[in-house]
Amino acid sequence: MIVYNLGCANDHRFEGWFSSADDYSHQLKAKLLSCPLCGDACISRMPHAPYVSTGSTERHTQQEQAATPKGLPHQYANLGAELLESLVDKVLESTEDVGRAFPEEARKIHYREAPERHIRGTASNKEVEALRDEGIEVVALPVPPHRLSKTH
Repeated sequence: MIVYNLGCANDHRFEGWFSSADDYSHQLKAKLLSCPLCGDACISRMPHAPYVSTGSTERHTQQEQAATPKGLPHQYANLGAELLESLVDKVLESTEDVGRAFPEEARKIHYREAPERHIRGTASNKEVEALRDEGIEVVALPVPPHRLSKTH
């Protein structure tokens, strides 16, 4: 098993686990890799450093907790905590939550069967891909669970 640090064109970073370097190359060429945050298929390997145990995990954990706002997973770290919180606030304030009906509502708006408005909701990766195939612009923005219940 080999683990690569990967990144997309939108500067999101994530790990990919592969059975071999050839497996990574095959998946990349076949366009089977995509960013788990935004769905971008323009993936590349990122530089990485080997893990060296220094015995200071407690200090490192305290620094991470101080740098990341309460409730935000570490996957958001590359955006900057304040920028991400501001972005999530703006999205929650300026969109209508349609929940699981998101794919259906997005289609209705796109095909002018419903009034144009800004919506948010949940959709599976397969549903998002189908929307994109229809020419419907969709942006994946993981919202921290504690923010999902916030109403505007």
